[in-house]
Amino acid sequence: MRKQAGFSLIELLIVVAIILILAAIAIPSLLRSRISANESSAVASIRSINTAQVTYNVTYPDQGFSDNLAKLGSPSGGTPVSSAAAGLLDWVLGCATQPCPKSGYQFAITGVSGTPVNTYSVQAVPLIPGQTGYRGFCSDQLSHMTYDPAGGNNCTAALQ
Repeated sequence: MRKQAGFSLIELLIVVAIILILAAIAIPSLLRSRISANESSAVASIRSINTAQVTYNVTYPDQGFSDNLAKLGSPSGGTPVSSAAAGLLDWVLGCATQPCPKSGYQFAITGVSGTPVNTYSVQAVPLIPGQTGYRGFCSDQLSHMTYDPAGGNNCTAALQ
């Protein structure tokens, strides 16, 4: 009788079982890492929006702060920058209609008041709470960063 070279079915099943165990350990860590990266990106994006708001306010004092993200975004079709499209944010955050999605979060400027605009609030909430992010983030014209541990826009806890 000839002996066949190769692996037996039991050996292959053991290898598959080991791979599945390693995947079960690694996948939750990968998901937590992605959520952490999304939250870091959201905080950085809010800081970018606040910086753009200050620049907009200085550049267009008759307008005050911007009342939506589109005014902070880039002009379309090669038109020059203006108070309607100041070119202070990229096309992702400065999208045409709010909320603007980026890295698992939705961004919007709310709570606008005054003429010219002297107060605003910027909010970032997860697209899918618990999957794209755990916390919602908020800021205002004073650049105070707060968060909502439930992933909404009821930001009451100060971001450290």
